[in-house]
Amino acid sequence: MTASRRRFLRFGAAAAAGAALPLCVSAQGRPVLRAGDQKGGLRALLESAGELKGLAYDIQWTEFPAAAPLAEALNAGAVDSGPIGDAPAIFALAAGTPIKIIGANRSDPFGTAVLVRANSPLRTAADLRGRNIGTNRGSIGHFVALKALESAGLKPEDASLRFLPPADAKLALVNGSIDAWATWEPYTALAETSGHARVLVSGRGLWSGLSYLAATDSALAARRELLGDFLQRVVRAQVWSYQHVDSFSAALARIIGIPPEAARLQFERRRTQWRNIDAQVIAEQQRTADFYLKAGLLKQRLDVRTTFDTRFPLPA
Repeated sequence: MTASRRRFLRFGAAAAAGAALPLCVSAQGRPVLRAGDQKGGLRALLESAGELKGLAYDIQWTEFPAAAPLAEALNAGAVDSGPIGDAPAIFALAAGTPIKIIGANRSDPFGTAVLVRANSPLRTAADLRGRNIGTNRGSIGHFVALKALESAGLKPEDASLRFLPPADAKLALVNGSIDAWATWEPYTALAETSGHARVLVSGRGLWSGLSYLAATDSALAARRELLGDFLQRVVRAQVWSYQHVDSFSAALARIIGIPPEAARLQFERRRTQWRNIDAQVIAEQQRTADFYLKAGLLKQRLDVRTTFDTRFPLPA
């Protein structure tokens, strides 16, 4: 068990115990929304755009390195809401995590990719045969790794998947313990700009680029108005960010603690746009779920229609 995993389990146990008490009101009597985040990206976005001003509630932030521990926190009731990719959402829902998807966005999937060392002899997806690939189980990196193998006519068992959190996978790639690392932004941009790695297979043509804002069933029952306001602020902040690329990229680097060149690269090429949940989004999510079933990673078919809450329309 990794150190980060042990730390999360300690946090989860404490938070689960605290969840028995209502954490919906601050000491000042204001409502509280417990927001999970990945690598500080959502908080940086809202802070930079000024969307954390004028709140009628307080936000209690908890940061996670990836979607899997965030999904565990949602399942434990330790956070009310958080950003999660389409593939991790499927694993969470299939495991019975009591959440709904309330908002959807689409990004250019290039940065969700299979990376290799800069001097690696691997050149195509076919070269992954017999190789060790590090990734988070159930992550969008895991999904892209499987799709990359499929694109080369390979089966999952034709490569060896090693399930590692991002920090461990990065180290394993650098020291040669694994041959490839299937990951996502900002880790892809960090690896590229450091000179340690290059993209072997990008997510374009393999992954939908869909990610979501998820909320627990209990939060939806008790804090629906807060969640609706929070989502609206996220959408407005995203629009603002692409109108202020220079200032936001600099703020992003400072807030999440990565080099400015990596922050700008991952931000600019993602071109994230929030969109209303519609039949197309639901159909694409169903295809992802069906792919995991085909790959043997789900025990039974998941009907994703019931996992979306469409009562959160976005601003025009």
